[in-house]
Amino acid sequence: METPKIIECSRDAMQGIRSFIPTTKKVNYLQFLLQVGFHSLDFGSFVSSRSVPQMRDTADVLNQLDLSDTKTKLLAIVANLRGAETALKFEQIQYIGFPFSISENFQMRNTHKTILESLNILEKIKELTDKLNKSLVVYLSMGFGNPYGDPWSLNVVLQWVERLAMMEIEIISLSDTIGQAVPLDISNLFSLLIPAFPAIEFGAHFHTKPDRGYEKISAAFDSGCRRFDGAILGIGGCPMAGNSLVGNFPTEKLLTFFSSRDIKTGINTIAFESSMNKSQDLFSSYS
Repeated sequence: METPKIIECSRDAMQGIRSFIPTTKKVNYLQFLLQVGFHSLDFGSFVSSRSVPQMRDTADVLNQLDLSDTKTKLLAIVANLRGAETALKFEQIQYIGFPFSISENFQMRNTHKTILESLNILEKIKELTDKLNKSLVVYLSMGFGNPYGDPWSLNVVLQWVERLAMMEIEIISLSDTIGQAVPLDISNLFSLLIPAFPAIEFGAHFHTKPDRGYEKISAAFDSGCRRFDGAILGIGGCPMAGNSLVGNFPTEKLLTFFSSRDIKTGINTIAFESSMNKSQDLFSSYS
């Protein structure tokens, strides 16, 4: 069986913390995460410091990381072409993540652009990543519905994935931005998309309430998904979504799920436990 790819989203955990976490503390925490064996680490973002002030030191963090003894790849989030151009100046970054919402209302809230404007930006970012041999990850925000009354159905998602496939996007992560996905929709989407678009790697980025996560992961995995995002302790979520009760899927519960099925993940258990302790220390100090 194909080994699942686990992406640790420390950026997603940190970005909503109001108190600024000092750069040195971020670097120290990320160094622990780099030893765990994650496929990739969503470590920071190149976005407006007014929108996400916590991430204003991403470049400084990156320049202080020691990447000499890790196989984990770095992923940075961008929201526009300028951010992508900045991120791509750093050779250390392999993955560029772009949030593309199929909800017009949320795309405006998140990036202050319409869907069509964002599609044009995405096309330009794709040209840049191809030129520099980097990988582009498109996060299909509000992929399982939205609270704004914008159209959503399996066919709506399918139509947008078809559009992205025409652009030769190779990685699409379906994002449960507000934690409302139900197992049936998850199963139906992955069962539909994975065989229909074999050239695309589909991932799952779930936000969830504490008692709803396991069923979501199970539905995605059983439907063929092998790429999963998580954040230690379930900290974070989307600050633009407006629901503080909905956090990231806890990485530790993701690992428990795979362990319960005797599925190897390549994670160093001892290093992960150290990172758990480090996470508890860090996030208990800042809120």
